[in-house]
Amino acid sequence: QVQLVESGGGSVQAGGSLRLSCFASGYTHSTYCMGWYRQAPGKEREGVASIDSDGSTSYADSVKGRFTIFKDNAKNILYLQMNSLKPEDTAVYYCAADLPLYCTGGYLTDFGYWGQGTQVTVSS
Repeated sequence: QVQLVESGGGSVQAGGSLRLSCFASGYTHSTYCMGWYRQAPGKEREGVASIDSDGSTSYADSVKGRFTIFKDNAKNILYLQMNSLKPEDTAVYYCAADLPLYCTGGYLTDFGYWGQGTQVTVSS
């Protein structure tokens, strides 16, 4: 059974940094593609970043150059390093994963497995 558990959310001032973590279990971490989504109050969930099993990445334009997605296959952990945070980055951030067969949309992939989310709040 695939399980994803996020951590690392919190409150930070604009311009600051946070690193989100997602511990994965129940599958071979290195063979899945993974990603991060976020959902702000009153808005639809949106894709932020993704990383394929071969390590290739994709990002939403709104976070490109500020966020970095990477993973540690030995520890089964996915990360999202967020720098130069803006108030508009405030949202619940979700970790997601799926088999490479279904990961055809990059950061817009409709992943099959989801974590419970972690809150990120950026104040101005």
